[in-house]
Parts: sequence; C-alpha cells; structure tokens
Amino acid sequence: MVDSADPAALGRFWSALLGLPVTGEGDDEVDVALGDGQELVFGLAPDAKAVKNRVHLDLASTSPEDQAAIVARAVALGAKPVDIGQGDVPWVVLADPEGNEFCVLEQRDEYAHTGPVAAVVVDASDPPALAAFWAGPTGLPVTRSAAGFASLAQEAGPSLEFVRVAEPKVVKNRLHLDLAPFADGDLPTEVARLEAWGAVRVDVGQIDVPWTVLADPEGNEFCVLTPR
Repeated sequence: MVDSADPAALGRFWSALLGLPVTGEGDDEVDVALGDGQELVFGLAPDAKAVKNRVHLDLASTSPEDQAAIVARAVALGAKPVDIGQGDVPWVVLADPEGNEFCVLEQRDEYAHTGPVAAVVVDASDPPALAAFWAGPTGLPVTRSAAGFASLAQEAGPSLEFVRVAEPKVVKNRLHLDLAPFADGDLPTEVARLEAWGAVRVDVGQIDVPWTVLADPEGNEFCVLTPR
C-alpha cells in the first residue's frame, strides 16, 4: 500500500512505468497488478510526505540500455532524479510525482525472475533480525543475511530486503505491506499468529475498518486484511 494525495494519478504513473495494468479504481484506491496475486495499491491519505521513505521499490533492468530506457520513461512520466546521499553507485535514484523515492537498478542476475519490481526495500537498524521476523509471517526463506543487509526471496515476484541505516523511524511509513490470510483462514487467527511472532497492534488513526493494523519489531506498520 502506498499513501497518496491522488491515488488515480499516482496509480497511472506506476502502471505506465512498469507496463502493468490497473485492475481496480475507486475514489480512494487504485490497484496495479504485479502478478501471482500481488498488487501495488495506492490509497488516499491526507498527510503529506515529510521525510525520506523508509520503504521503497527497486526496479529491475536487463542491460545498461534497458536501465537507461526505464529512467528515461520514468522522467517522461513525471519522475525526478533525487540525491539521498547515494554517492557514486551503479543504480539511479528517482522520485515519483508525489516524492516517493525508488531505484532503477543495473542488471543483476538475482532479479531475473522478479518482473519489473526487483525488490521492496526496508530501512532497518538490524537487517538480519528484521528479516528473521518477516520470514515467519510470510513463509519466505532468508536467502542472504549480513550485518548491513538481509533478503527474503520468493519464486516469482519482488524480493523483500532490509538495509541498515543510521537514522531512526520518526513518522508513519507512506509505503507498507498488506498481508492476507488464505481463503480458508480468518483474520483473528492470522493476527494472533503475527502477534506470536512479535508484531504489536498500533493506532494510525483507523476507526471502523475491516482490517487490523500491526507493526513489526522496528515499528514498521502493516495491515492484515480479511481472507482473499
């Protein structure tokens, strides 16, 4: 889920950039299909972006020419280059029309199976510990783990990655994960399972909603939806 001042416009930007279809559109939500039951969801949110996002997307490329083409397409659609202190790196850091940072990576073999989104990347103070937490709820294996970086991978679709940063979390994340029980599951059982792994309930202003808002051990909010 991506908080947005204009879900329709932001959803169309990402649909065009990724070459993926919009599969649902309402007054306060737009869905872009990633495949295998996964979606990018853009939801209406009143609060403005204030600091660098702690969760961002990395986009995959297949060659230097493809990387350049993705960057050019993004800029033509309204993205802008941004400096977040990355220095001299082989990837390109951009921000979408609402200021959400994302990276266009150079070609990497480990992302050949992911589709256009290589990874969902989460800033963390302890990447291995946070990866170990998320391995439980998602059932995904930890494929790489070191002091500054850890990764969970799935057979198809983006990896979930954690990168060490020094700065603490200070505001609600504008990008977060939504989890859903299997069709034969139920919300209370799934919430209890996640709490047993170490998640805690949090109040982000939700009132009467059919989902439950939790946070992981570093305070990253996520939602548990009703079965799909």
